This record gives sequence, C-alpha cells and structure tokens, in this order.
Amino acid sequence: MNYHTRKWVKPEDLNPNHSLFGGRLLQWIDEEAALYAIIQLENTKVVTKFISEINFVSSAKQGDIIEIGIEAVHFGSSSVTLKCDVRNKMTHQTIITVDKIVMVNLDRDGNPSPHGKTQIEFVKDRLNK
Repeated sequence: MNYHTRKWVKPEDLNPNHSLFGGRLLQWIDEEAALYAIIQLENTKVVTKFISEINFVSSAKQGDIIEIGIEAVHFGSSSVTLKCDVRNKMTHQTIITVDKIVMVNLDRDGNPSPHGKTQIEFVKDRLNK
C-alpha cells in the first residue's frame, strides 16, 4: 500500500464528539481515489461508481496527522478497483479500511469508456518512454 496523502485533523474536521467527522474522512478518501484513478488512467474524466462497506477501526482527534493509502487491486475494461487504508501517521494505527472503491473512466460525453490499462503504471516510467 502506498500512502500518498497526509491530512492534518483541524477543528473544522471534527464531529460533536471532538473526533474526526466520518463524512470529512470519506470526502478525503473519495478525492484521493479519484486522483489516483486519474493518474493511472490518464484521463481527468473519472467518477466514483461504488464504495464498499466502510470499517471504522479507530478514531482520529484534533492535531493528528493521518495518511491515506490507495492500492489498485483490479483493472476492468472501463474501471479500476482500488483498496484504501487510512492510518495515523505517528502511531500507524488503522483508522479506516475500505476494501473496494470502483472508479469508472468516462469519454467526452460522460459515458463509460475503455481505458486500455491492465496494470499499475508509474509516471516516472511513462516519462522514460
């Protein structure tokens, strides 16, 4: 699992219990999944199709630094399926796991479109071609 993004939990991210609001965390996960899919599929027109069961393992508090890990687990003809783990950067304690996030590649008209990818590609390798 590669952890690409870190977030600092601030007062505006908290729920009434003074822990990280789940909706804010899901927003960050969805954005990270979209960015990951956009880079992998080389198309800015990518949308979230499905997010599986979400398992909140522990909470984050104000001042915590969390990191979001994304990993591609399957490439479909017009989609990429991702897995996500979020953990506390300092303790490495898992905060949330999402087993399946499906992102769909779209054409100019907003319809699902084949992307032609079958495996993870790194930008550095594309630049060397």
